Amino acid sequence: MTRLKIFAALILILLWSRGMAIEEPDYRVEKTTDVYEIRAYEPYIVAQTLVTGDASDAGNEGFRILAAYIFGKNQSQGSIAMTAPVAQSAAKIEMTAPVAMRAGPKGYWVQFAMPHQWTLATLPKPLDERVQLIQMPARRVAVVRYSGFWSESRYEENLARLRAALVADGLVTEGDPVWARYDPPWIPWFLRRNEIWLQLEPG
Repeated sequence: MTRLKIFAALILILLWSRGMAIEEPDYRVEKTTDVYEIRAYEPYIVAQTLVTGDASDAGNEGFRILAAYIFGKNQSQGSIAMTAPVAQSAAKIEMTAPVAMRAGPKGYWVQFAMPHQWTLATLPKPLDERVQLIQMPARRVAVVRYSGFWSESRYEENLARLRAALVADGLVTEGDPVWARYDPPWIPWFLRRNEIWLQLEPG
């Protein structure tokens, strides 16, 4: 078999494996433009953790913490199916009590969506106190999609493109942007699915 045929076979295997449906939260597409898509998401449950550091390091650390939970670091010691996307958004660490005399650094929420068959009552309790289980509310988001590896410049470029298109269409957003990843590390950069979500104001 020639190198070209081997390469083609590998690409077909990768495309086939990506075609094996990895569960995603339920949503309905309301509108599609040349730049973005508007989706209406149903409520869904996430496991999340708050991590400090830059975006890349926080994403890797958050993934490690949450992967440990779904692969057995929980009270039932059972595995939970992997879903997509892995979502990451900036957050300020909220004030808590007692008050510590130290400035709160910025951080990132990293989230794994949980499979549909689980509820907050039936999901196994995390053994790592850094992992929280919460239900995300129904919401409408504007989404821009792009491929490639993580880089801050590509993220900012696509976020700016999304914001400009929404302003031009008279749509108002609220909250921080969410960076969503859908693929494992071994997927080639040109096949990776990355998205940036901006939540739309109700109305």
